[in-house]
Amino acid sequence: MKALDRYKWVLLLLVADGAFYTWNQTLGMKIVAQTTDSFMQMLSFIPPVFIILGLLDTWVPREKVVSHLGPGTGAKGLVLAILLGIANAGPLYAAFPVAAVMLKKGTSLFNVIVFIGAWATLKVPMFLFETQFLGSSFSVTRWICGLTGVVLIAFIIDRLHSDVEKQAIYAKHQ
Repeated sequence: MKALDRYKWVLLLLVADGAFYTWNQTLGMKIVAQTTDSFMQMLSFIPPVFIILGLLDTWVPREKVVSHLGPGTGAKGLVLAILLGIANAGPLYAAFPVAAVMLKKGTSLFNVIVFIGAWATLKVPMFLFETQFLGSSFSVTRWICGLTGVVLIAFIIDRLHSDVEKQAIYAKHQ
């Protein structure tokens, strides 16, 4: 039963794919092809991410992470979280296992949220693509607005969580 609960969304997706296929075979085939393509794409990306995370978890001491990204690191931690977030080209779903390891290693909740936000909105490859097609004025404006929004949202979320709630989040990742 626990396995069913754990994979309920995957099973629901498969049932929905089957229902669409039964209802309209042409549309159903497109949906099944898209689901398969997305799954294969995810399978090609996730194993290397987990290998890198395993190495990070083993090789990087907790004290090193706390001193650079932990609570009280201020602007240094903020800048490092932003740099770690923007220096990637992977999909957003790969950021969450990385964030979990960061929490395990003692990164502050604020810096983890900044990291995820930077990964989602401030990627260097995306900036270069936008600059090429939409112009540097648009790209720089969007990047500054995105950065401001990421930091503001991280600040608000960090302040909305009590110390007890933060400790519960950290305990969940130990």
